Amino acid sequence: MSEPTVDPVTKFVIPGPWIERTDDPDVLEKVKSGRWVLLSDGTLLRRGYTTGTTAAAACKGAVLSLASPTGATTEVNLLTPAGIRVPVPVRAEGGICTASKVGGDHESDVTAGMVIRARAKTFGETVLVAGHGIGRINSRGLCAPLGKAAISQSARQEIMSAIEEGLEATGLPGARVELEVPNGEEIALRTLNPKVGVKGGISILGSTGFVEPWNEHLGKSRGDDIKNLDKVVVTTGRVGLKYSRILFPNHVAVLIGNKLDRLNLGDQQDSILCGLPALILKWGMPEVLEGTGYRTVAEMIENQQNHPRIDTALRKVRERLPNTRIVLLRRDGSVLRDDKT
Repeated sequence: MSEPTVDPVTKFVIPGPWIERTDDPDVLEKVKSGRWVLLSDGTLLRRGYTTGTTAAAACKGAVLSLASPTGATTEVNLLTPAGIRVPVPVRAEGGICTASKVGGDHESDVTAGMVIRARAKTFGETVLVAGHGIGRINSRGLCAPLGKAAISQSARQEIMSAIEEGLEATGLPGARVELEVPNGEEIALRTLNPKVGVKGGISILGSTGFVEPWNEHLGKSRGDDIKNLDKVVVTTGRVGLKYSRILFPNHVAVLIGNKLDRLNLGDQQDSILCGLPALILKWGMPEVLEGTGYRTVAEMIENQQNHPRIDTALRKVRERLPNTRIVLLRRDGSVLRDDKT
């Protein structure tokens, strides 16, 4: 029996029929590279690179070019937070490197093509300096402490690892690397940064190193536009949103959060409600856990995924949405229940 094909970024186990539906002979190599996403209809979409990966590439290129004064570096190899190595195009010479952010097939990535620049100088230790165009934290609970540069922990680790690889390759003892985004302040105005409390530039982020090839912000956490869509998959959270786009590529995915009472689905719509079980089942049956001995729906499913209360709650959801397909997901994106109309 052959080993299952696993998306190395999301850890999603890809069903065999999905692979059979694509006519790309390189589908397995593309999926295993982490740079492509395979959808349920056989479509392959390109992932982009995060601002963290782009910044790491610029920093590594700048350090490498310190030891190559007569030639330009045009590509660097990086280890992403997902544990996958990727090539990133750069332009580096004399300690200065620029990298343009790769957007992939993400139609609404306002940072696609954005230039990130790094300037490196030989130094006695390794120092990263956030310069012009990188935002500063002005609200609590974000990726860094108040007043600090908006560089997340995972992105900072990716950058520092890239710098260390550059130092190891060149034999230099250390480097002072200044990172900047020439148009960062202008681009940030087209992102959520001003609203969430990041001022003066963009954020350097990325928990995996990759950007998924769709716009996660299409979900407006409201149901206003749902009734006007012919084919819609409504989801309750980010996990559901991510996998809904893979499972149902022909539907428009809309994030509604916990506002299920606002659903306004028509009888003639091709509609799906998809997400993790807890919120959906509790919406259908608030007392789903009473008398079960379980504290959470997740605990109940982990121990008894066929518990009769799940069937009862799912039936009550069906009563509220008689014409909608109900799909309950596990956190890895596999389907726990698929209640078709």
